[in-house]
Amino acid sequence: MKNFIYICIIGFLLTSCQKEILTAFPPKALQENMRTVNGKDITFEEILAKYKGKTVFVDIWASWCGDCLQGIPGVKEIQKNNPELTYLFLSLDRKETSWKAGINKYNLKGEHYFVPTGFKGAFGKAIGLDWIPRYMIINPDGSIKLFEAVKTNDEALQIAIKP
Repeated sequence: MKNFIYICIIGFLLTSCQKEILTAFPPKALQENMRTVNGKDITFEEILAKYKGKTVFVDIWASWCGDCLQGIPGVKEIQKNNPELTYLFLSLDRKETSWKAGINKYNLKGEHYFVPTGFKGAFGKAIGLDWIPRYMIINPDGSIKLFEAVKTNDEALQIAIKP
């Protein structure tokens, strides 16, 4: 009986700790306001609509994040080898000035948006954001092809960026 209880507890912990893998963005994530480099507010839904018909590589990052900065050379390598992808950078920086300085300092090429609410906003909560960097691949129809990778050499990411 004791072993049965341990097995049940372990099973519960394993299943309850797994993230839900999304194939579409929840409405709350789509309605999150983000900001363009020109200071205009735009919803995530409007951002995705701009890139409909294209495969989008999403990099959720921040200029203060050591792991994000370590991932930049890998992102640049992916960009070099996959120029047909659209590159969307979503910043969780605490200040817009830090975000813009990071874009310039690290010479990040792509489309850039600032997420004012960071991890704790509707977008972060809706996608279960608990670590950055977070890499995602969005299909041309707007569905999520790859929900989560935290390293650019992740095998699932490498597979997902191929047509």
